[in-house]
Amino acid sequence: MSTTVGNTDRIIRSVIALAAVILAAIAGFGSTLGIVLIVVAVIAALTAATKLCPLYSLLGISTCPRDPAAPSAP
Repeated sequence: MSTTVGNTDRIIRSVIALAAVILAAIAGFGSTLGIVLIVVAVIAALTAATKLCPLYSLLGISTCPRDPAAPSAP
């Protein structure tokens, strides 16, 4: 599988993950909101770390810069 998450997108996802963890701590990790925020944080962190977003793959979206050496599609 090719990567679908570019560097700017990775930074944004990392910030979202960090903010979600902080908000989950404020709301309480055991509360419903806290659990939802932890799930959001885990998904954001995993997609940032792996550079792969399954939703982007399904929709044919990529925020990665194009490789100029790669052949273009017809």
